[in-house]
Amino acid sequence: MNRLLSALVLLSILTRCAAQGSLQKLYPVNFSKVEITDAFWKPRMQTVANSTLQVCINYTENKTGRIRNFEKAARGQGEKHEGIYYDDSDVYKAIEAIAYSLKNYPDPALEKKADDWIAKIAAAQLPDGYVNTYYSLKGLDGRWTDMEKHEDYNAGHLIEAAIAYYNTTGKKTLLDVATRFANHIDSTFRMNNRHWVSGHQEIELALMKLFHQTQNNRYLQLAQWFLDQRGHGYGKGVIWDDWKDPAYCQDNVPVKEQKEITGHAVRAMYLYTGAADVAAVTKDIGYIDAMKHIWEDVVYRNMYITGGIGAQGKNEGFGVDYDLPNETAYCETCASVGMVIWNQRMHMLSGEGKYIDILERSLYNGALDGLSLSGDHFFYGNPLASTGTHKRSEWFGTACCPSNIARLVASLGNYIYSTSPGAVWVNLFIGSKTTLQMGKTNVDIGLETNSPWGGSSSIKVDPSSPVKFALKVRIPGWLKEPVPGDLYRYETLKLLEPVLTVNDKPAAYAIEAGYAVIDRTWKQGDVVRVGLPMEVSRIISRPDLKQNTDRVALQYGPMVYCVEGIDNGGKCWNIILPGDASFVPSFDKNLLGGVNTISFNGIVAEVGEDGKSLQSVRKQIKAIPYFSWNNRGPGPMQVWLPVAFKDVKVNY
Repeated sequence: MNRLLSALVLLSILTRCAAQGSLQKLYPVNFSKVEITDAFWKPRMQTVANSTLQVCINYTENKTGRIRNFEKAARGQGEKHEGIYYDDSDVYKAIEAIAYSLKNYPDPALEKKADDWIAKIAAAQLPDGYVNTYYSLKGLDGRWTDMEKHEDYNAGHLIEAAIAYYNTTGKKTLLDVATRFANHIDSTFRMNNRHWVSGHQEIELALMKLFHQTQNNRYLQLAQWFLDQRGHGYGKGVIWDDWKDPAYCQDNVPVKEQKEITGHAVRAMYLYTGAADVAAVTKDIGYIDAMKHIWEDVVYRNMYITGGIGAQGKNEGFGVDYDLPNETAYCETCASVGMVIWNQRMHMLSGEGKYIDILERSLYNGALDGLSLSGDHFFYGNPLASTGTHKRSEWFGTACCPSNIARLVASLGNYIYSTSPGAVWVNLFIGSKTTLQMGKTNVDIGLETNSPWGGSSSIKVDPSSPVKFALKVRIPGWLKEPVPGDLYRYETLKLLEPVLTVNDKPAAYAIEAGYAVIDRTWKQGDVVRVGLPMEVSRIISRPDLKQNTDRVALQYGPMVYCVEGIDNGGKCWNIILPGDASFVPSFDKNLLGGVNTISFNGIVAEVGEDGKSLQSVRKQIKAIPYFSWNNRGPGPMQVWLPVAFKDVKVNY
């Protein structure tokens, strides 16, 4: 009776919270309503559609047993499972990426391929809603006995794929499969009061997507139930024991009491994204406070300048504060994708530009580095230095990263614009078009930009009739004074002021939480021009970060730069950055698909003619955007360049 009463009270609270509205302050404009016209991003989206997805299909269907596993499960003849227990998730992520791509670039053959896969997934589902090829083929007596076996992680990616595919095509087969599986999980655990800690989080954020898709409170309740299971010792001997600390999967303390980032980086990102989604609906400030503390711990003490996270390979995650080695940096691509997703959710709850600053840093550097320019090779980890031993791969045994970066790039439109009552938000400077509704008025928005290579953008605001609202344009963090606690900052303090005009006259605006707010009545043909002054910045890190002592990194706009041996006589570990170096950025349309390079006069250590002595000479050095390295074959690379100690002006 007490359990029933508690359940009824919880249902009443959740229903009331949902009915009263959301803690969420702004809402992203869905990618399906955004047309990407950007000179930088549109070709990459086309590459994902034409190349990356074909790689995913080939390996998923032909070179590995991922699709065969579903066929075997449907036949039910006791055949052997191929691969790893979490391989189903790669099928689902590929379908999700296909769904986004189909919206951008309709392709009947690609849609038919996805439909064929979906039919095989549906055929493999059991009458009780369970679908998981590992246990269907290994033995159903083992299902739901090992919290680390990723059953609910797979389910989460199934749900995300199903929603994306339904929203693109209107086809419900996969959504019906995912809904039946979610109901099975809810009946097995929450409704049965059976403790369960997800070994690899993902189910929480997926259930919140399903809640918003269906408006069924059951999935909101289950998402919160999963969050509340953590930190009570339920995983002991099942997902963690003497060799694996509970902090590895963020199960050491209850979520609301967590203050520090721990453990596996991807699991953490998915967990906190789900917590943000739950908090937005339930208005639970406990989750909000926990995530603010954790976000500061990540960004101020545990994040690489590329926006990459997870320094250690041994746990694919976090270690000691400020211990961020460059050559052995793990920085999993999926973790950077997770940073993009989590920071978007934090921005939705707060409206603060600092979260988009980190999203942008991870997107353009840590995440994009995981995808080759050709779209058919990938980085799993993303180091910030190499002696030439690193190279992208065609595929991986654990192949989460290829489909993950594919779905991020294909869904890029999700991150550019947001709306709130009486306001339109421009978060990223990515060329695009969308139509929004302010009150009863349709407003066409057209953004043109030369970002990330330049700082000039124009925003055409074209309402069907005059309408008053606030246009909020993000002023990037790389223009602003660092705040106390920042892990990275300019070597010498510089404040660059943006220039905003409306119809070529100085704009009246206020700065609020990192956004320039232009509040006026907009008319057809209004144009806002945004000038973001871009200069090459020498970046230093806090003295606590010992690996970067007497070293400087270069940044230009949102892009972090590196030096690669192929541009500098085959070497780059012998380059020293002098204090008097002047930097010349220039666009090279014939290099790496068209990039800005940075040239400077550096000091190069060379062996003398006698073969014994060491001499230093001045040479012209070329730096390239970090994301573009290793596209011309393996070779040495460095992000953080050594400088003479006297040349470093410490600004901490």
